[in-house]
Amino acid sequence: MDRLKGIIKKEFYHIFRDKRTLLILFGIPIVQIVLFGFAISTEIKEVKIALLNQANDEASHTLVDKILSTSYFQVDELIQNEAGINESFKKGKIKAALVIPPNFESDIRKNNTANIQIICDASDPNTGTQIGAYLEGQIQGFIYGNAQKSKGIRPPIQINTEIQMRYNPELKSAYSFVPGLITIILMLICTMMTSIAITREIETGTMEVLLASPMHPATIILGKVIPYLALSFTIAIFILFLGKFVFGVPILAHFGLLIFEILLYCLVVLALGIFISTIAKTQQLALMISLFALFLPTMLLSGFIFPIHNMPLPLQMVTKVIPATYFNIIIKALMLKGATLAEIWKETAILGGIFIFLVGVSIKRFNIRLG
Repeated sequence: MDRLKGIIKKEFYHIFRDKRTLLILFGIPIVQIVLFGFAISTEIKEVKIALLNQANDEASHTLVDKILSTSYFQVDELIQNEAGINESFKKGKIKAALVIPPNFESDIRKNNTANIQIICDASDPNTGTQIGAYLEGQIQGFIYGNAQKSKGIRPPIQINTEIQMRYNPELKSAYSFVPGLITIILMLICTMMTSIAITREIETGTMEVLLASPMHPATIILGKVIPYLALSFTIAIFILFLGKFVFGVPILAHFGLLIFEILLYCLVVLALGIFISTIAKTQQLALMISLFALFLPTMLLSGFIFPIHNMPLPLQMVTKVIPATYFNIIIKALMLKGATLAEIWKETAILGGIFIFLVGVSIKRFNIRLG
């Protein structure tokens, strides 16, 4: 028994002495619980919508007040025409639009009925369906409130709601997962493979041999990175065509712009891989950082699976430093909405800024580490 106690004591000693083991035992479960607990939320709240109120009368204002009386919706824009709705959808500013036709109040007074159009962004089918159902529920609440006011003297009004699922009318899940998969796969291949490849050279000591050669250090790094850039780009194009010709996912934007954005994202995640190689001392550590510090946040916090506006504010702040968040918006806007560069310039500029920042920091840290 004393021997068994001794072995157990020794094992606990080794576990608590090794920081990496402690990280796996306690750190990863805590991070997963926090991420899953807060990020996995399918409820609708604070969804930004556009309002096209062509009636602008008392009844329409009462209806809008009813819709905004809960935390489900926020009016982001007051649109003047239907072209403005399409523009807001392409910029990713809104998730739905409510169109109140002219003569809304007079139709209710004369005919006891009126029509309303709800347009939802169905590039994410689940969220689009939920938003449509919530908006319809709020309109039903308005009808119920109106019926209570009339106290049975007149029959309750009837509002016919037409729900239009824009960009994915058939609510195909492939429209959501194909663009998202390109984001995830590029992140995994570029970042993980690049960080491991460079760390392997440094760990085995062959990087110093390469640097002692007549080649410039930048040439060596480029030589290590370019094969993964070419492979990742090829895989992305392959998934793109697979999505289009097998799953029927459209590519509505200019193909040259789509290629440019994919290339930009590849460069960003390659720069991220180089940055990881400057802080990881071993291949195992580079693999762990790539998988747990990047893969999980990219899956859960980039908007690929769960809507970002449903997350608490601290996690929303984290999403702003994840490159996949911006590329997810860009590729969905390009493939499904036919957006132009003018409509996604902000996300493109942020990705460009992240690339310059990562390259700058990586060069500085790489020189310090080799020194």
